[in-house]
Amino acid sequence: MSEFDNKTVIVTGAAGALGQAVANIFHTSGARVIGVDVVPFDATYEMRQADLIDPEGAAQVVESVGAIDILANIAGGFTMGDSVADTSDETWDFMFNLNTRTVLNMARAVVPGMVERKSGKIINIGARAGLRGSASMAAYAASKSVVIRLTESLADELKEAGINVNCILPSIIDTERNRSDMPNANFDQWVAPKALAKVVRFLASEAADPIHGAAIPVEGLS
Repeated sequence: MSEFDNKTVIVTGAAGALGQAVANIFHTSGARVIGVDVVPFDATYEMRQADLIDPEGAAQVVESVGAIDILANIAGGFTMGDSVADTSDETWDFMFNLNTRTVLNMARAVVPGMVERKSGKIINIGARAGLRGSASMAAYAASKSVVIRLTESLADELKEAGINVNCILPSIIDTERNRSDMPNANFDQWVAPKALAKVVRFLASEAADPIHGAAIPVEGLS
């Protein structure tokens, strides 16, 4: 018997490589998994199609699921962008909507129920790039930095209610898209989605009960 038996897990961004890996690891661990994405996708677990950039979209998903034990905020994305001076409103808003507003909207939808039940786990996806700005990555780095700050603030607000909030900071994830974008890189040094999924599952486990507000680097060899 697994500790995730009879647990309900929402995984956002479930159509992506990391989202699929996280949803699958919880599914095989015995949890009831609800995968959420803005695009349709096939899976062996429950699915919901929703735009989580819209607060109402997030609220409707949570309402349709019922009591939620674990929220894995995997939805997000990356774009190099331009220099700070040349960054467009569209690029800035795209990164913050995709990486930050989805986290905020899901937290606002899920937290009240977790507080009422005095239990819950929330795992967010930051990025190593959120620790320090880099050229042509300002919008992405800033959006992921905000995810870390949201994680820390939520953790402080919710730990007395028996809720754990933490995030992981991947470097480069070994996905088909990243291999296509960086064909000359050493893929063996990147982090596999399945390896990241194991860290997410750990942060959702009872073993992580004493951990609040952590931003855990998961970098492989990169």
